[in-house]
Amino acid sequence: MVVRMMDPAIIGIIGFFVMFVLLFLGMPLGLGMALVGFGGFALISGVDGALNQLGRVPYSTVASYTFSVLPLFVLMGEWLSHSGMMTKSFGAVQKTIGRLPGGLAMGSVATCTLFAACTGSSLATSLTMTKVSLPSMREYKYDDKLSLGAIAAGGTLGILLPPSTPMIVYSIMTGASIGSLFIGGIIPGLMLSGMFMLGIYVLCKWKPELGPAAAKASFSEILASSKSLWMPCLLVFIVLGGIWGGVFSSSEAGGIGAFFALVTLVMLKGFDIRAILEGLKDTVLTTAMILLIVMGAMIFGEFMTVSGVTSLLANFFTSLPFGSTGILIMILLMYILLGCVLDSLAMMLLTLPLVFPVVETIGVDPILFGILLVITIEMSYITPPLGMVVFALAGAVKDVPMAKIFRGSMPFFVIMVIFLGLLVAIPDIVLWLPETMKS
Repeated sequence: MVVRMMDPAIIGIIGFFVMFVLLFLGMPLGLGMALVGFGGFALISGVDGALNQLGRVPYSTVASYTFSVLPLFVLMGEWLSHSGMMTKSFGAVQKTIGRLPGGLAMGSVATCTLFAACTGSSLATSLTMTKVSLPSMREYKYDDKLSLGAIAAGGTLGILLPPSTPMIVYSIMTGASIGSLFIGGIIPGLMLSGMFMLGIYVLCKWKPELGPAAAKASFSEILASSKSLWMPCLLVFIVLGGIWGGVFSSSEAGGIGAFFALVTLVMLKGFDIRAILEGLKDTVLTTAMILLIVMGAMIFGEFMTVSGVTSLLANFFTSLPFGSTGILIMILLMYILLGCVLDSLAMMLLTLPLVFPVVETIGVDPILFGILLVITIEMSYITPPLGMVVFALAGAVKDVPMAKIFRGSMPFFVIMVIFLGLLVAIPDIVLWLPETMKS
């Protein structure tokens, strides 16, 4: 009786901190959020209400049409990862810009950009790029900090350029249009890629020993190698151009992309049944993992809403004398700090039920906030101590200390901070393309 009389907001705040404790004790994220959400809902609305929620939320999450996008784009990325397309693409880019100072590192970022627009996976992009480009950069005596920093930064583009798993999860959690999110990520993704390459060029002009120029290729060699770029470029054009032009929906684009990825795999490697089945297996595992986490997050989010914590937080932020832009900057700084200590997916799913109502209250466009959030997640991938992409690279390249890779990533982290500020100042960089799609 005493517990039922407790203020729901107090129950919500306690539940939020209990969730963090369970997370740091090692409980799986989806299970922890579901348990806390169910328990808190039961304390506020009774056991019957909590049981009703437990039966309703998982089904409505799985039955969401938006969620069908996820396995299709994951499958597209898996099959392309097995196709060997990245190796051929890097060869073409290397011959084109390798003769410039830092050209091979810039080529790594450019290839990551193209591969990211096909796969949507930062880990797959960075690990594959390490195998493909690091031997060439070492052959030309590139500094390992620059080489691996460029690969790590280029790999993070995997979640900013569509298709992007965090964008899909954000869409499910907030109801934002997945098509608009995909299209909204195109210009920022290309701009950030260009800023990375410009940063590399400036560094290598200043200190040529960091990234010496590679051998100059003839025009005929460049032309011959560039033929390998038509396939990934065509795939990106069909998928994203179809969404932007309204030819098909995001889910249909995922299906078409998966089909063309299979065609690409067969054309480049033959009918490799093992690669095809491996891609299907990895897709099922990835989709199931994300699905369980999202279901737990939806239960936890409803608990936060019923407890009144979300409205309390919204009222607190709107009472601050900073204006909408100031509050948005505070939220982004919070995400940058959280990215240092939390897994990126956990950070997003734990905080969105609380933060998104605040974002709506202060009038920030959901598409703009989604892209800004994805960039903070990118930053968390290369931020110590838990930078996921850096951890993956350290595991793949045993002879380079992890601290050295983190140091090599720091110039790119600074570029991301500058770019984040640019998007806050000029939101039309994100919103222009989605608006043209609507019209």
